[in-house]
Amino acid sequence: MGKLEGKVAFITGAARGQGRSHAVRLAQEGADIIAVDTAQQVATVPYDTATAADLEQTVKEVEALDRRIVASEVDVRDLSALHKAADDGFAALGRIDIVLANAGISTMAPTLEMEEEQWQTMIDINLTGVWKTVRAAAPHIVAGGRGGAIVLTSSLAAMWANENIAHYSAAKAGLVGFMQVLAKELAPQSIRVNTVHPTTVATPMILNDATYQLFRPDLAAPTRDDFEVAARELNALPIPMVEPVDISEAVLYLVSDSGRYVTGTTHVVDAGGRL
Repeated sequence: MGKLEGKVAFITGAARGQGRSHAVRLAQEGADIIAVDTAQQVATVPYDTATAADLEQTVKEVEALDRRIVASEVDVRDLSALHKAADDGFAALGRIDIVLANAGISTMAPTLEMEEEQWQTMIDINLTGVWKTVRAAAPHIVAGGRGGAIVLTSSLAAMWANENIAHYSAAKAGLVGFMQVLAKELAPQSIRVNTVHPTTVATPMILNDATYQLFRPDLAAPTRDDFEVAARELNALPIPMVEPVDISEAVLYLVSDSGRYVTGTTHVVDAGGRL
């Protein structure tokens, strides 16, 4: 018996990166999955966002573990589509116990030079999209009457300032206040709500030329190796970044009985980045 046997998890940003890692890790512990991600390129984002093929790969990896999965191509900016994904997943799998609001983007610009569209897209996805995810999926946890858990993917950037990501930091910091209110509101229903705050994670959102340039503005065409030199400076432990599964293990703790009395917290996985 796995730690999540019989449970169902609703996960956004599930096509790749942390979201796929969460889906696979929770499935390994017995959970069935409702997987949501957009298959359209997100405007303003300087790297390739997820594709339908990426989402299909997540489906294959979960099914290889003999778990059920319902996948939908949905942009978290679309509340009605999120409602449909949650309702369809609930109809197919019979319950929702866990919500992982993980979908997010990364873009960069100096605050005083940032275009309005860049700011607004960030807030719409990384902050408002999290509220829409919770609004669509969490009522199914409440209706189940069994309690449950919600984890919002924030960032070390909510706690530690870096240049050129004011919109990202604002969105990720906003999730903390949202989480705390939600944790208080849902505690009587035995639903726990927490944020997780990773340092740099080895996902396509980080491993791209735009991020390499952000970290190494001193170079005309920095490589991943050049980026890792700078990234190591962020962490006290001698690593440039953590792996997606490291965040998945933190999420597993927060949504399983191991964390059954943990709610309203900011769970940091930062390799000592704040030290």
